[in-house]
Amino acid sequence: MSRKYPKFIYFLYNFINPIINPHRLVKFIPEYLNFFKNLIKYFRMGGAEKFSFFDLTPSLYERTPSSGFDRHYFYQDIWAARRIIKSQVKRHIDVGSRVDFVGFLSAVCKVTFVDIRPLEVNLKNFESVKGNIISLPFKDNSIPSLSCLHVAEHIGLGRYGDKLDPKGTERACRELTRVLAKGGNLYFSLPVGKPKLCFNAHRIHSPEQILQYFSGLKLVELSGVNDKGIFREKIAVDRLKNENYACGLFWFKK
Repeated sequence: MSRKYPKFIYFLYNFINPIINPHRLVKFIPEYLNFFKNLIKYFRMGGAEKFSFFDLTPSLYERTPSSGFDRHYFYQDIWAARRIIKSQVKRHIDVGSRVDFVGFLSAVCKVTFVDIRPLEVNLKNFESVKGNIISLPFKDNSIPSLSCLHVAEHIGLGRYGDKLDPKGTERACRELTRVLAKGGNLYFSLPVGKPKLCFNAHRIHSPEQILQYFSGLKLVELSGVNDKGIFREKIAVDRLKNENYACGLFWFKK
């Protein structure tokens, strides 16, 4: 939802949205009218297939002027994948990132995916391991190539069945630091800007907080996606601190 309305509007939207999407509620009547208009028009055309009424499947919200996408996930996955591929690692460990990202990554190296909700797939170069980011099933200094994208902001809020913990994000960062091998690379992302708790969806941290959480690592690069959805590589640490919901892309080395 765009950041241009009073706070109480966001409050109402966030509580109503789990039940029904307000945007679609407003649009569904004209979209259904258009659906039936096109249905009648289609079946008056020569060569139209026979159909059963029970097979009708209204798809109402895809007629948009451009392809919609989540800018955080789109840019972060490409950002991390390019760096992992360039590093030419034979094996990569990911903790809780998007399943599409780890699936595609298995095309270029062996991938171990760790999540409290295992991914049950049969895929070459891919294994799924049940694990908790607060207590990863790896030895100290054991992982040369590691990623955790848009995950740590949720830890400790109970959203995914994890235990409540106000220090969840910080503990997750400490655990990623523990398992990263000396000389190893960590590709990490989460929402950044003005610090805020949006229970139980996520937290927003300042870039400085994240650097503090990873104080044992060296920052190689900070890139990011700002509130306008603009992706910038290799930016200054303070570039995103005044945003509301930006995405910080941190490349750390141990």
